[in-house]
Parts: sequence; structure tokens; C-alpha cells
Amino acid sequence: MALDRRTEPWSALLDAGLKDGRLVREAREGPGSARLVQAPPELHPEVLAALERMDVGRLYSHQTEAVHAAWEGATIVTTGTASGKSMCFNLPTLDVLCREARARALYLYPTKALAQDQARALASFGLTKRVRPAIYDGDTPREARAQIRKSANVVLTNPDMLHVGILPNHAAWADLFANLAVVVIDEAHVYRGVFGSHVANVLRRLRRIAAAYGTAPRFLLTSATIANPVDLAERLTGLQDVRLIDEDGSPAPQRRIAVWNPPLTDERLGTRRSALAEAAELLARLARDGARTICFMKSRKGVEVLSRLVKQDLEGTHPELAELVVPYRAGYTSQQRRELEGRLTRGELRAVITTDALELGIDIGELDAAVVVTFPGTVASLRQMWGRAGRRGRGLAVFVAGEDALDQFFCRHPEEFLDRPVEAAILDHESALIFRSHLLCAAHEGPLDGEDAEFLGPRWEAHAELLESAGELRRRGAAARTYVPRHPGGYPAAEVSLRSVSAESFAIVDVSSGELLGSTEAARAHSTVHEGAIYMHLGHSYEVRELDLERRRALVAPFDGDWYTQPKRETDTEIVRLLDRRETLGVTLSFGEVSVTDTVLAYQRRRLSDHAQVDIFALELPPTSFPTQALWFELPIGRTQPGRLGRGADESAGEQAGGPADAVPLETLLGALHATEHAQIAVLPLIAMCDRWDIGGLSTNFHPQTGVPTIFLYDGHPGGIGIAHTAFARFEELCRDAHRLIAECPCRSGCPSCVQSPKCGNLNEPLSKAGARVLLEGLLATAHEPALPAAL
Repeated sequence: MALDRRTEPWSALLDAGLKDGRLVREAREGPGSARLVQAPPELHPEVLAALERMDVGRLYSHQTEAVHAAWEGATIVTTGTASGKSMCFNLPTLDVLCREARARALYLYPTKALAQDQARALASFGLTKRVRPAIYDGDTPREARAQIRKSANVVLTNPDMLHVGILPNHAAWADLFANLAVVVIDEAHVYRGVFGSHVANVLRRLRRIAAAYGTAPRFLLTSATIANPVDLAERLTGLQDVRLIDEDGSPAPQRRIAVWNPPLTDERLGTRRSALAEAAELLARLARDGARTICFMKSRKGVEVLSRLVKQDLEGTHPELAELVVPYRAGYTSQQRRELEGRLTRGELRAVITTDALELGIDIGELDAAVVVTFPGTVASLRQMWGRAGRRGRGLAVFVAGEDALDQFFCRHPEEFLDRPVEAAILDHESALIFRSHLLCAAHEGPLDGEDAEFLGPRWEAHAELLESAGELRRRGAAARTYVPRHPGGYPAAEVSLRSVSAESFAIVDVSSGELLGSTEAARAHSTVHEGAIYMHLGHSYEVRELDLERRRALVAPFDGDWYTQPKRETDTEIVRLLDRRETLGVTLSFGEVSVTDTVLAYQRRRLSDHAQVDIFALELPPTSFPTQALWFELPIGRTQPGRLGRGADESAGEQAGGPADAVPLETLLGALHATEHAQIAVLPLIAMCDRWDIGGLSTNFHPQTGVPTIFLYDGHPGGIGIAHTAFARFEELCRDAHRLIAECPCRSGCPSCVQSPKCGNLNEPLSKAGARVLLEGLLATAHEPALPAAL
């Protein structure tokens, strides 16, 4: 290893990290050789000639396999980063376009940058007489749109534009739909959760409209490596028997992997040096040592701050390098984005710091190192980011841990972290609120009738009846099974955001400029834009001056103070419908529909520098309620006196006694459930592709409907999107991970790395780390699971 390091620009950096303990694990991948095969001779001669002109003599084995699969039916390709997945769908698409002059293709991308990149890739084939690609998105000039509809035979767009611009106006796109042969869905792993549940409905509407014009297009998908690619493809499209191509034939670079943990600054409190400061030092060192690096951050503001810190570090010793460090995030103009992407591709930059905007498959040239600052939410995303490193045959991939519970869990188990299977992508296209909103859109695109079960599923009529009762749909004829809009002049697609569940929202207005900054779901408005809240938008901070409940708007002003806010809330859950139940780990575990009622009582201001409480202010806001899905488990204890501590659509707390927690001392009862719930919510993203902010919870020592101590974990989005159901199915694993998180954390009484939550609606009070540990050990003991002994 030492001999290898002499040839690598990061060798001294890794040696220093190993010596001072910050490098907690080092591993290596590759190299691996390519498996090359001949391009399918059945491809159209012009496509084969184009490959020859591009000096592509042979294809990777998975590319040829994907072409054959695409000719047979729907296909999803899940090979590594930079493995040439685009060729897997471009070749069969170009083959169709060369054979059938009237054929059309539709390419869907989650970002504008990806669509631009793919337009360049299509142009590189030089088939200008056969292939006429055009991008149709929000940046497309209005005067160009009619020409695109008329002449383009490859339309590159995004799900939002398809939903709101193309499907409702399908008559104007009749030529596209009447000749639609191929639909390409790139980066399919992005379509999960709320967004994925919406997109799954948009794609069903697409298939329905295509069928009305007499076509049944072939669906070709690509995805990063996930646990359930075929399931995701089938849930997204509504199709069956999707073919999987996952044997990667591309060469694998030699890549060094480093798990990097900032040093402790206070062992008693468990606090560590800022991950931002640590990353700035790493990036500056890599830049000086000659490495070209990409760095990923979660927030836009973090991108700007880290970029400034790296530039400051370099200006003292290498000012010429400081000019070669740039941030890249959403919010730039299209011209700014194109300029940055060009400099990246040409190799002119030394370091680029970005959000997940560049996680996806954009061609950004040769890079040496990829640094990921704090866990991005899923192992799948982390590996996608790491895959950016080593495109010149060698690379360095670094994970810089924060003090969050999952980050520190991974630092304590780096081997397991590196070997951990990728997660499953979760979506639920039949989530009631989402499905009904798209059913209404579909009715405006064409009358709903019995034949629509092929596209919308067997339960669409039950939802249509509910929309009829709500005055949104009406039957055509007294006994008919055909539904049409009650208000045909409406435009329901414009009222449905693909990134939120509910159509009800609050506008956010900057009073200093009159600009509409955006909107937030009504269910979250009380906790995110209450009076006095600090609201983040495109990396800028705003203070909420007024929350106008009647006009559904929040009035905000620019803010440059040194604090942030955290709401204090009380939550109640009502069990509406039991869907499943089983006995496990000594508890009764249930899954079903619940109604969550949330009341924001106050908010706390905390300093940015050390998170210390500054003050707390009371609020007078009415309660809000929303339906969702939840799991809950009842501890087999006798009835106790009612008591509850609540937190809203994030988390809630309460107390418990007895059963598996009989050993918990009386004084720890209030905090035991609270800490248990925090730990379970913290590790739930390990088994589901979600964020802890997507999950809510409530704990109580006496729930009126169960009569015993009960913990609820629920989807934080109205209607639910499948997260709670996944937790129900893998509850035992959830308990094991939560116990390990608590038992192995070296802090004394709880810290951000184990049971404290950054979004706790009860302000992390009370918490009993020891009580939660005993409770979870009691649960696991009933299944004869080994558990570390508690030292209480």
C-alpha cells in the first residue's frame, strides 16, 4: 500500500489522517478490466456507421445485452457510474428512428442539466438527417415550442413539463403520441417517495394517452444501483415483466476509499469539529497536491460557505488555485450553468463544490477525487457520488462524517458501512391524495371508463366515486361507468405539484421585494413558517414577519442574524383503520391508517455557532390534522395513568413502563420512550430510501385506543408513501439498529450522535439514553438476539 501511495497525490493526506485517528477506515476497489463485445449486427446500418465514426469499435457487454433486451420489451439498466448507460437506450432508440421515419421518442430527465448533456450525446452520433432532438422545458422559448411539436422526433423533457404542459395539451402533441415508439426514463432511482409516487401516476397517464392515439411505447429505464430495480421500474410504469440488466461490463478504476471522522472537541458532550471545517482543509490539501476534486454537500448554503472556506485557505499560499475552486448549485442562470459545466468538462477547474445537482450522470470530465460531506441520506446516493472519482484510472473517495446519529453509527462500523447493501426505493402511486389528484387530471385529459383499469389500476373507480361525492367528477349518464370533470373549464394539473402531497399550500412572499419565493404544504406551514421562524430559500435566510392563515401566505424578510429556530409542538394520533398486525419481540405490532393532529405551541431560538438556546416564544396557532400511514407497537403492560409528550409531523415523545422495559427505573420512564423513538427514526433511513424529516412519531404511556404504552412511527406526508409499511415489515432489524446506535455511542447521557434529534418538536426533553437502551435490550431478548449488556 505504501508503494502505491507514492504515486498518488493524496498519499501524504491519508498517512496524516491514519496517524491522528481521523481516518477510521481505508479500503480499495478495482481495478477491473472491461468486457468488450461486438455491437449487435442487427442495428440499422447508419447506427453502426455512426459508431464507427465515433471510434466505438466494440461495446461493453451490458450495452449489447441491453440493446437486445430493449428490442424484446421494457428494460431497466443498473450498472455503475460512468459505465455508459446512455448507450443502452440511445442505440435501440436510434435504431427505431432510422427504420421508421415517423417514429417518435420521449426522454425524461429529473434535471435540466441532464437533458442538455443528453442532447449533446445524441448530436455526437451525427445522424442529423434521421434524428432531430429538442429540449422542451421551462427554459424553452415560447416561439420555439410549436416548431418542436411539429418537427422534433426526440423530445427531451422532465416529469413536471410532461405533467403540466404536454399531457393536458395532448391534442397539440397528437403527432408525438400517434407515433410514440420509445419512452426513456433516466436516473430512475431519483423517482422515490412523494416525487416518485407522483411520477408513477404521470407515467400511467402517459400510457393512457398514448393508447388513445393507438400506440404502446417501449419503456427503457436506467438507475443507480438500488436493492429493488425491477420493483421500482414496475411501480413507476405500471408494467409487468421488466427485464433487468445489471452485469456491468465497463472497466472499474482503482479507487481508494476513506472514512474520515472529525476529531472530538468535547468528549463529555460528544461534540466534534465541524464537518465543514474538516472538508475545507481536505479540499485545500487535495488542490495543492494536484488532485481534481468534486465535493458534495446537502445544502445550497453549505456549498457557498465551504467554497469560501477553501478559497480562503488557498489564497494565503496558492492564490492561483483559489480561482480554480467554484461552487455549483441550483439557482444559477442557464448561462452560468453552461459556463461552469464547460470549464469542468475541459478540465480547467481544480475543485467544484456542489449539491446533488452533479450527483447524476452528467459528463463533467476526468476527476481524481470525490469528497462527500455528511451522509447524503442513502448508501445508493453515496456510491453514486463516489463513482465520480477515478475516471483517469485511479481515484480517491472520501466520506467526511458529521455529528449526526447515522454518520457516527457508520464511523463506529466502517466495515459494515462499506459493505452495506444499497436501499430499496419506496413509492406508492395509490397514496390516496396523490392518486386522486392525478385521477382528476386524467379525467380532464379524457373521460374515465372501464378500460382505464389497464393503466390506472383496478381500484380507480372507488376513488372516482369519492371525487364524485366531493363534486369534482360526475357520471356521464345515470347508470354509466364513465366519469368526466364536473368543472370542465379547469386546469387541475396546474394545481398539483409533483414534489408535495397536498394541493393546499401557503405562498411565501419576500416583503422587501414583493417576490414570491415559493410555497410550503399547508400541513407543514405552522411548523416551518410560523411568525418568527427562520426560513431558508436558495441558500438565503429569511425571518417570517407574519403567517396569514386566511390568505394562506407567509410574509418574510431577509435575515442575517446568528440564530435558527426550532418549533415546539404537541401531537395526537387517532387510529382510523387497522391494515395488518403481528406479534414480535414481545410486543403487538400494527400497521394502518391514522390521523395526526399537530399543534405548534412555541418556538425556540438557538445560536448557529454552538446550538445553545437563546430564548423561547409562545405561539397561538390552531391545530392542523392530516391522514397518513403508521406502525405502532404496544408494550404488554398494565394500564397506567395517561401522560404524553408530543412532537408533530417530525417526532413526538412520551413515557412508558413495564413489559420489556420493566427494568427501567421509575425516574427514567418519561425519557425512555422518547429516546427509543428518536433512535428508531434516526436509523429508519438505513432500510428505506428516505430522510428522517420524512418520518414522524408519537410515544405515550397510555393511548386511549390501545390502553397501554404505545409508540407510533408514521409517514410525515399526508396519505403516506410507504415508509411506515417498510418499517413494519422490517421492524426487528429496525430495533437491532436502534439498539446498536444507542449502546455503542460513547457519550454519557445522549448526544446528537445517538438520541438527540435536530427536529425534535419537544426540544429533546426529556431523554433517557439508559432507559431506551434497557427497553430495546428487553425487546431483543425476547427473540434471543444478542445485545450488549447495559451498564446503568
